[in-house]
Amino acid sequence: MTETEKKQDFTDRIWDFFCSLKLTILLLLLLAVTSIIGTIIPQNSSAAEYIRLYGQSNYELFTSLQFTEMYGSTWFIALLALFCVNLICCSIKHFPRTWKFFKEPVRVATPGLLKNSSNKLDLHSKESPEAVLEKIKGTLDKDFAKTVRTDADGKIYLFAQKGIFSRLGAYMTHISIIVVLIGAIIGNVFGFKAFVNIPEGDSVSHVMTRDGSQRIDLGFEVRCDNFDVKFYPNTSRPMEYASDLVILKDGVEVYEKRIVVNDPLFFDGIIFYQSSYGQAGDPTISFQVTDSQSGESQEFNAPLRSRVQLADGYSVIVTDFTDNDRSFGPAMRMNMISPDGARGNPVVIWQNFPEFDERRGDRFSFAMLGFSQTYFTGLQVAKDPGVNIVWAGCIMMIIGPFVAFFMSHKRVWACIEQEDKVTKIQLAGNAHRNQAGFALAFDDLMQKVENAVKNDSPTKEG
Repeated sequence: MTETEKKQDFTDRIWDFFCSLKLTILLLLLLAVTSIIGTIIPQNSSAAEYIRLYGQSNYELFTSLQFTEMYGSTWFIALLALFCVNLICCSIKHFPRTWKFFKEPVRVATPGLLKNSSNKLDLHSKESPEAVLEKIKGTLDKDFAKTVRTDADGKIYLFAQKGIFSRLGAYMTHISIIVVLIGAIIGNVFGFKAFVNIPEGDSVSHVMTRDGSQRIDLGFEVRCDNFDVKFYPNTSRPMEYASDLVILKDGVEVYEKRIVVNDPLFFDGIIFYQSSYGQAGDPTISFQVTDSQSGESQEFNAPLRSRVQLADGYSVIVTDFTDNDRSFGPAMRMNMISPDGARGNPVVIWQNFPEFDERRGDRFSFAMLGFSQTYFTGLQVAKDPGVNIVWAGCIMMIIGPFVAFFMSHKRVWACIEQEDKVTKIQLAGNAHRNQAGFALAFDDLMQKVENAVKNDSPTKEG
């Protein structure tokens, strides 16, 4: 074997490898297994969360295998790229045979095709071949597709076809998968998924990846003007929560939106999802103090663990707070401090029972009026520059299989020749898919052709 032949043989093997159906099946299995792993193991969580769930040794193993950020891992992207190459090579290998139907359609029916076709019709007519031709051509042009005439070997041939583009349905499906995978690769390589907490009234210009390993500058500021949360009655379970966000560029407000769960904010290719919330700092407690000696009442707004001065050197400090104490509603715990600095026993005051504290019989009685709590909004932040490509691929993925499985390439041939002062007509047809449906349509079409050709003494032979 010469050096050139060796090189050609090696090239052929490489080409056959990338065109192999076995490779396609193997890649699909590997992608399915990796998808299962990515579903079981949470992606892009914190190190502490992985250690809590799986332990230190398993966390180190998952990190080394890139299981914690699998869809952005080098090996997963390599699998997608190899799958794309496999689909491209398979399509290139089989496309010339399909393209031949476009470039070199079989316009002249062979005797074997006319004789052995399962869909055929044989007629005789006393009219001239040209007269019969006009009748058949008119019927096919009207009820099937435009015909093409070919004269050969003393015979007249007609050919008509429709639905030829259905042969490209499989290739459109292949291309759609490739487009989706390319979009996914672009999103993984050039996009990000991050998280940020913004207290009410504050703004941020950067976010952190969900595992906290990377800081990402947004190129603009996001401010949270207000956060609202509604709870189910007598519970601390949130019923609805929303954030009023404002986008600032160079200190100028350029966009604002109130976001809720499943209604994110889109700006400059970045999406902000309402994800979570929490308390930002200590609440401010509103309460009323009544002096039994003077009969006077005063209202105070005090931050948690701040000291409030009362009459005659007495003071009070709110040491703790809960928004729902054993289903009794909001409550605060406080201590009285005497003029000599002695701290009294802790007292619990419930907002829903404002007159309860009077029963202690002390000089000062307390009633909780309410509280105000500043929250932070937790936002998931994502950028996926490949999302539009993925959507385009999904649309193609719908169209491709529809064309491939629900449409077919239908062809009809006619052969007209003079035979012993009688014009002989042979017609045949086929479809590359849905043969039963085409047979019914062909029978209807041939009935119209027969009616058009029929003269005073027709002879039907098939």
